[in-house]
Amino acid sequence: MAESAVPLLSSLQSIVGEANLLTAESDVAPYVNDWRGFFHGRARAVVRPSTTAEVAAVVRACAEQRVAIVPQGGNTSLCGGATPHDGEIVLSLSRLSRVRAVDAANATLTVEAGVSLARVQQAADAAGLLFPLSLAAEGSCTIGGNLSTNAGGTAVLRYGNARDLVVGLEVVLADGRVWDGLKGLRKDNTGYDLKQLFIGSEGTLGVITAAVLKLFPKPRASATAFAAIADVDAAVALLGELKQALGDRLTGFELVSRYCIELTRRIFPAFADPLPGHPWYALIQADDAAADSPLAAQLEAALAGAVEKQLARDATIAQSAAQADALWSLREHIPEAQRRDGHNMKHDVSLMVSRIPGFLREAQARLDAAFPGIRYVVFGHLGDGNLHYNLTAPERVSREEFLGGTARANRIVYDLVGELGGSFSAEHGIGQLKRGELVRYKPEVELELMRRIKRALDPGELLNPGKVV
Repeated sequence: MAESAVPLLSSLQSIVGEANLLTAESDVAPYVNDWRGFFHGRARAVVRPSTTAEVAAVVRACAEQRVAIVPQGGNTSLCGGATPHDGEIVLSLSRLSRVRAVDAANATLTVEAGVSLARVQQAADAAGLLFPLSLAAEGSCTIGGNLSTNAGGTAVLRYGNARDLVVGLEVVLADGRVWDGLKGLRKDNTGYDLKQLFIGSEGTLGVITAAVLKLFPKPRASATAFAAIADVDAAVALLGELKQALGDRLTGFELVSRYCIELTRRIFPAFADPLPGHPWYALIQADDAAADSPLAAQLEAALAGAVEKQLARDATIAQSAAQADALWSLREHIPEAQRRDGHNMKHDVSLMVSRIPGFLREAQARLDAAFPGIRYVVFGHLGDGNLHYNLTAPERVSREEFLGGTARANRIVYDLVGELGGSFSAEHGIGQLKRGELVRYKPEVELELMRRIKRALDPGELLNPGKVV
């Protein structure tokens, strides 16, 4: 260990205590490797503060010695956004785990950054309300990480992204000062909306330590359906039909390919196959706050009409909460099935919903020509235009040979997304994985504005270096 590190580590230990300053290689290892096993770094130490004051003191101590910090929540990033490079301090926010306040009358919840998304949902539920952000990693991801990446999930169609669910933030700035913006106001027209700078900034502008979140009426009637579809054009048409039939009660509309079902059931054989033998599926969720809502009957009627119009081939509606949970669990296990199946090329893209069928046709034509036999793991949130467009190696092609073509495949996919006016990162962020793509596809004026903001808020470039900009 370098001599210069000793005074800093001693200072950090005095702030958080000996048990919460980790320096042994075995203790640090879980914090320096990403969930996908793609990024591996080295940290000088992992520090685990338990209060905002401790976070501020840690940041201030590091700033004084010009030592960089990597904020980390649940370490579930898919773009290496929470993984250190070489010798930074990992600032784990896992001990900032308190639910500070529930204001049912104001429909808000104040929580610290290290609270898991599942616990946020549970706290809202205990108050008779709903926090609608939902994604597969909700048991392990934290709300601080969700906000720092502007997480999307399965309910964006109705409730919006993470940034739409926040009314106030508390943030530790790069010099250790604390900005207390924990207001539960839905209207505050007193200048720039500073919280939106930090949401989606992946810890490069400040460290989110707490947030005031919006809550909503808890659904008292729900309906979940699984529909078999001939092609994605029909899926888009079906989405339009259901929007007309159900209005804003349509919460989620997930597109799933047949290959996704087969892959997930191969890795997790206990899952049933809801409607075998079709090329595409839609997983549909609708919710209503009225307990006596005829929602299930209306969804059933809308799907019956869709079958008559040949927008769907078949459909099944969950008859119990357990059946609905099984359908959602099948969908949510797709990423884990991919991870266990082996390395693949992931693309988290968004497009206007109307352009998704054309994108899928053209992308497959270009990729088939470049990588004969390539397999497609396509699923995602069709309702808001977000696809997880993932590629798996052809049979009898080695992992090394396949992954060697990643740059070429990325160009094919992202160039086409750009041609169609889409985004190469819908909900996973930039991290270190997509910094080059940001430079390639963002207009120079946008990049310059982002760099100016970074210089203004973090002039020493000590917050999550090597990420985003």
